[in-house]
Amino acid sequence: QVQLVESGGGLVQPGGSLRLSCAPSGSIFSIYVMGWYRQAPGKQRELVAHIISDGITNYAQSVKGRFTISRDNAKNTLYLQMNSLKPEDTAVYYCKFVTARLELWGQGTLVTVSS
Repeated sequence: QVQLVESGGGLVQPGGSLRLSCAPSGSIFSIYVMGWYRQAPGKQRELVAHIISDGITNYAQSVKGRFTISRDNAKNTLYLQMNSLKPEDTAVYYCKFVTARLELWGQGTLVTVSS
């Protein structure tokens, strides 16, 4: 079965930037929605941003103006550019792809914002 492979997490100082990537391990077709979620310690998983098949994007209010979601359709790869990071952005970030038949989640990548 196809899996989503994430990369790009790590430790960054407040005000810094990171870029997350999410790519499938094999072929995947008719992706309707691609999104990023995050889960901070002791909190529920929440939507960070998503992008639908026509390119329309949606962001959580807490990341608007700082994060940018994008995708490479040729590679079915999803990105999250995170700028002006804050300690409250610390979380495990997960990507999710939704097709007509599947809902796939990545394994998660840890982002830690700390001085």
